[in-house]
Amino acid sequence: MLNDYNIIIKPLITEQGMHFANTRSAYSFEVDKRANKTQIKNAVEKIYSVKVLKVRTANQRGKYRRRGLTHGMTPSWKKAVVYLQPDHHIDLF
Repeated sequence: MLNDYNIIIKPLITEQGMHFANTRSAYSFEVDKRANKTQIKNAVEKIYSVKVLKVRTANQRGKYRRRGLTHGMTPSWKKAVVYLQPDHHIDLF
């Protein structure tokens, strides 16, 4: 059973993410792979006390990596972009 604090793993702080946060009120998070859009919306609203307009999700596949003779894959993960109401924002710093 997923609770709100297990759904949101960490915020993704990137240059493009900061641009979208300032211009579109859109914030990126790494989320649990089993979480759906409704669960993500409820978790963000509860943790950050904001109103969510919409949620977009994407499954990021792990990349092939090689070091010398050994090879493997990086882990797969799920990304969520959360769009907030225009009068709401999240202070990440």
